[in-house]
Amino acid sequence: MELKKSVNLFIHNFLKIITGTFCMAFAVNFIYEPAGMVTGGVSGLAIVIKKMSGYFFSYEVPVWISNFLLNFPIFLWGLKVKGKKFLGYTFLANLCFTLFLAILPIVTFPEQDFFLFATAGGALNGIGLGVVFAGGFSTGGTDLLGTILHQYKKDVPIAVFLFCIDAGIVLAGMFVFGIYIEIYAILAILISSKVMDMLLSGIKFGKQIWIISEKYREISDHVLKEMRRGVTCIEAEGMYKNTERKVLLCAVGRREVVKVTEIVKRLDPYAFMIIQDAKEVLGEGFGRFE
Repeated sequence: MELKKSVNLFIHNFLKIITGTFCMAFAVNFIYEPAGMVTGGVSGLAIVIKKMSGYFFSYEVPVWISNFLLNFPIFLWGLKVKGKKFLGYTFLANLCFTLFLAILPIVTFPEQDFFLFATAGGALNGIGLGVVFAGGFSTGGTDLLGTILHQYKKDVPIAVFLFCIDAGIVLAGMFVFGIYIEIYAILAILISSKVMDMLLSGIKFGKQIWIISEKYREISDHVLKEMRRGVTCIEAEGMYKNTERKVLLCAVGRREVVKVTEIVKRLDPYAFMIIQDAKEVLGEGFGRFE
């Protein structure tokens, strides 16, 4: 039973890695490399190396080769610092990414629509990274390098190391391919980060509504009956008059905000409401816990 469970877990994780790294490699071979967009990371540095090697040696080193060679010393370093267990799936993910970079064709489009490239590439890369990171894995590269450097300088956040490394790579791309293209590369980075964040933090957006009213009982009853949404009553104290107040908290879907507002307005036009974005809402009546 334990063996079967372990095999199923490995297959599940492997499918995540394949899906994520395929999307990432697709973005590189179909968009970033043909357009000369350097979005950071080891693959971005590999694009720069390919361009520079063609310029100086009349031979363009393929991106997949540079990606593998650049990652190799990083993995050896990581093996020493973090150990085998940490690098197991990370090595597998990078191997899959390199393999897809090698076998997927490099497509050159006749029209250079950099805005479209940045949007499509950012979305694809964000999906790929989101799927890989959601499984608790990494593809190595600058992510692994930032983690390793953090071991030696723990007072500096990993994000700072990653920013400095990737910023340096993007700057190199700016010198090689020009500032015009790299502006769109930065847009692709922003889109990629947003899409990845949506996958990691959830896309089940909702609204949380705070209601302060003397008619809190009537309002909560109507929300429960008319909308079949739960309401929580919280004890609070109004500091202006030092009086005890009841505060209602309700989580609803985005389209249900108008209905709640109508209920409150109908029952107590003088009520006080705060409507906030909820990045993700899970539980009964909303999404399941995965």
